[in-house]
Amino acid sequence: MAVLTTRDRSRYRTASAVLAVVVLGLITACSSSSKSPAAGSISPTQTNAASSPVSVPSADQTAAASSPASASAASEAPAGTTPGDDGTNLTMWTRAATQAESQRLVDAYNASHKNHVNLTVIPTESYQQKVGSAAGAKQLPDLFASDIAFAPNFGSQGLWQDITSKIASLPFASSLSPAHIKAGTVSGKEYVMPHTMDLSVLFYNKDLYVKAGLDPNKPPTTLQEFADQAAAINKLGGGIHGTYFGGNCPGCLGFTWWPSIWADGGQVYNADGTASELASPQAKAVYAIYRKMYDDGVVAPGAKDEAGATWTGAFAKGNVGIMAMPSSTLGSMPPALLPNIGVAPIPGVTGGESTYVGGDVIGISADSKHADEAWNFLAWQVGDYAQVQVVAKNHDIMTRTDLASNPYTSGDPRLVLINGLSAKGVEPVSLNQGAAINDQNGPFLVLMRDAIFGDASKIDADNAKVSAALAGS
Repeated sequence: MAVLTTRDRSRYRTASAVLAVVVLGLITACSSSSKSPAAGSISPTQTNAASSPVSVPSADQTAAASSPASASAASEAPAGTTPGDDGTNLTMWTRAATQAESQRLVDAYNASHKNHVNLTVIPTESYQQKVGSAAGAKQLPDLFASDIAFAPNFGSQGLWQDITSKIASLPFASSLSPAHIKAGTVSGKEYVMPHTMDLSVLFYNKDLYVKAGLDPNKPPTTLQEFADQAAAINKLGGGIHGTYFGGNCPGCLGFTWWPSIWADGGQVYNADGTASELASPQAKAVYAIYRKMYDDGVVAPGAKDEAGATWTGAFAKGNVGIMAMPSSTLGSMPPALLPNIGVAPIPGVTGGESTYVGGDVIGISADSKHADEAWNFLAWQVGDYAQVQVVAKNHDIMTRTDLASNPYTSGDPRLVLINGLSAKGVEPVSLNQGAAINDQNGPFLVLMRDAIFGDASKIDADNAKVSAALAGS
């Protein structure tokens, strides 16, 4: 589940007749290039490298350090050496939450191949309608990405082409993110590749920890410690606040609060995703801690109405002590703040740790007439060169497990921690997750707002409505 701001239920039901999904995106264009793409040929401006407190090696050094289990980074980069790189113009859509990562990959591909990918980034609030109308008119782009949570819906609707045999042909197929592949597998056929990886983690401001008399090297190991540390920082005053969250953003809340439920041994759905367990003792304990922080004024102003478009920006301003956020935001933090950011797992009320495995998948649309060329991009974006020189270099999380150790990640303990958390994470899937959970007017957000801001006695009744939506009734 990525950061979502969804639309009203009636619009959701209209578009779901075609798609049965809710997704996000944005609009932009890439520049064309036919540069020779040997390893290291992509300049810092082309990869949009983020500033880092860690000394990073050259592209050639990283290529040499890539995993021996797959082809070398140098072999991933050259243009025109694989089928499908013939100068075709490809169209691609992506959603807002992954704009930066998608753009970096597209720019790097265009700089090193004859083909040219034209990336369209669709505004969050109109992505559903855009994809729905395009699918109905059989005018989908050659490639389009999706939040991993909604991949089962796209696959079951037949909006992507079957790429099972193509995936199997990759020498590193077994190292691709299994959650991404599984999400896009329908009736034994694989329709998607991993595109971006995102995990929910705690970000905390070490400078504010020191000012509040806290140990900057001891982040919370329980959710109560989280609340206590946030309260200590909040006492600094002067515009400094303990924490923040997207209180009117169902996707934000699920992505960052559900790991605490899992860490305590709870679940959010039943085994087949047709019933909600969001009224369990573990879930209610999580809600209670956040509600008390809100009631005590520890949460920065605006959280109650925060619909998700700008929720991570609160921490980036440097005046919020600690909050759960997408791991992908690390690379986009201001350079002056980046060295002072600590990263920790999200704990449960009683301890433990977990994370929400999110991100995007991407597939070749059913309408594409350029399947070979589109596959050329799909295979390249999970290759050694792209994963190390573009993804890892920019503090993003790789979608291949065999490349987790490389000069860009090993030099930053935060990235080592984030990459290691994926094994402890969960990616809950339900065919009706869009209507039940991510719909801005759906039952999950009603439950959450009652739990945090309203009448908490309604949680059980609200949960029954979430279950009914998950079951499709």
